[in-house]
Amino acid sequence: MACTFLALLGLVVTGMAPVAAAPPSRNKDLVGNDVSWPQCGKTLPSGQAFAIVGVTGGLANNTNPCLAEQLAWAADSTGGTAQPKVALYVNTANPGHEGSWWPSSNIYPDVQVANPYGTCAGAVDLACSYMYGYAKAYDDATSRGVTDPGEYFWWLDVETGNSWQTKTDLNRADLEGMVAYFKSITAEGEDADGEDAGVGIYSTSYQWGIIAGTVPSSSPLTGLPSWLAGARTLRGAKSNCSLPGLTPGSPVTVTQYVSAGLDYDYSCF
Repeated sequence: MACTFLALLGLVVTGMAPVAAAPPSRNKDLVGNDVSWPQCGKTLPSGQAFAIVGVTGGLANNTNPCLAEQLAWAADSTGGTAQPKVALYVNTANPGHEGSWWPSSNIYPDVQVANPYGTCAGAVDLACSYMYGYAKAYDDATSRGVTDPGEYFWWLDVETGNSWQTKTDLNRADLEGMVAYFKSITAEGEDADGEDAGVGIYSTSYQWGIIAGTVPSSSPLTGLPSWLAGARTLRGAKSNCSLPGLTPGSPVTVTQYVSAGLDYDYSCF
């Protein structure tokens, strides 16, 4: 899945060659799993403490064909960590005119969107990048089969495998548009277990730097929870909890490691 690719890429860019990982720990540590379209038709793990399910199918503009059955699997998570038993993640991108659709106004789908960058008129600029991100988040919440989207925590999967602009400020505007929409629907939301809904960012510091660059303190991306990829063992995932978050003031709340072809996740709190 996209998350698996990113975790492995995180090893490559730090000069470490991927190696065969040991099976997940069988000690008292509670770990979760994240799954998406690559796991369609495959046997999913059981007994996970929490689950993070991919809503999109590898791209920012499509749907995971196994979303319904994977959400049903996720509902059996045992809990016991600070993470919600079920959370969601979505692929992100900023393709500009190379994509299948690009905004030409501040209206989506039929609502005038408050745009901090001014008026989108179809150019690949800050205003239209913001609108593209807002529109993709709207689609993720309303047209992919998620019931009660305001009751979930949504993670933005940010990786170089998707299409991005070379100017990092455009990509930040795109992600800010997504954050604005998800915050608007989760502001008062809680899941069935009373865990807060919201939005956070999944990436590695290396890829985040390439895509989003330095995030100013005034950006809505500042302080969002971070889910860090790149570890290959539970011990490594635990250690990564002490790394800096992806944006200023960002707490690292989840870290990921890959084992036996599956993504495992550790709650840092």
